[in-house]
Amino acid sequence: MSFLKRRSVLGAIAASPLLSVLPAWAETNLKISHQFPGGTINEGDFRDRLCRMFAAEVEKRTKGDLKFTVYPGSSLMKTVAQFSAMRKGALDLSLVPLSYAGGEVPEVNIGLMPGLVPSYEVGYAWKNAEIGKALTKLLEDKGIVLVSWIWQAGGMASRGNPVINPEDAKGMKIRGGSREMDLILKAAGAAVVSLPSNEIYAAMQTGAMDAALTSSTSLISFRLEEVSKALTTGRGKSYWFMFEPLMMSKAVFDRLTKEQQAAVMAVGAELEQFALKSARMDDNQVASVYQKVGAKVVDLNDATVKKWQAIARDTAWKDYAAKNENCAKLLSLAEKML
Repeated sequence: MSFLKRRSVLGAIAASPLLSVLPAWAETNLKISHQFPGGTINEGDFRDRLCRMFAAEVEKRTKGDLKFTVYPGSSLMKTVAQFSAMRKGALDLSLVPLSYAGGEVPEVNIGLMPGLVPSYEVGYAWKNAEIGKALTKLLEDKGIVLVSWIWQAGGMASRGNPVINPEDAKGMKIRGGSREMDLILKAAGAAVVSLPSNEIYAAMQTGAMDAALTSSTSLISFRLEEVSKALTTGRGKSYWFMFEPLMMSKAVFDRLTKEQQAAVMAVGAELEQFALKSARMDDNQVASVYQKVGAKVVDLNDATVKKWQAIARDTAWKDYAAKNENCAKLLSLAEKML
């Protein structure tokens, strides 16, 4: 029985004056969608693995009342449609870069704000700080529940020379990943290309794009070393940190029992250590992957990161804060963490 049919049946039963409790067989099968390559619970892209680990553990803790199906590789719906679908209750859960929804909810672009998160320590400290509480509240008001906080450092793959300093980007066609990241690239003289990370390979292969900023994990999972001659890594220092959480539709979350909600949130929080460890491992592994194919691999230093951050303060940060009162508040709270 499908989820919608089962929900209709259970709703009718619950409304009946003859029966006010749900039967013991009442279970829910929820869909988890993401854009990344599929694997197994033990192998593959850690974001896919995290979704499968989450599904297995929540099912265990709810004694099978909650079951999940994971749909990798945007096989359930298009990447950019996931956030909106969750808000409407048409999709149950998704692990997706929050900034992809920036056109719909401009405040969420803070999840990929150049230079604002300089390290994993700062990113994960957001969760229990004022910025984290404000962002959580804003998303709940938009119909989204944050289940797992996941941050990833990123680097830039290039078909030609490595992009290290801002002046290196001049004249290149580059994918930034968010409006704010695009703004600093434009200020550096680049032409920006907007597309999700699972479409980077084709764009670079055809020459429609010269370089792309994306997470270390995506630099590996999407095999971008096959179409790249250089890599600027995100290990150690980076001005590119993406917030890529596991999220759940609030409409769906609110229909769960208190015990089921507690299981979802507890497992989500517990998996954050796995996400952090995996992201850091990929930051180091990506360099090895690219070196093996003969690509030139370089790291950033403090001075270079500060150059990009200076551009960001005068462009991306100002632009974001001017969007609305919520954006200005979120930026102010985030700056307190620096």
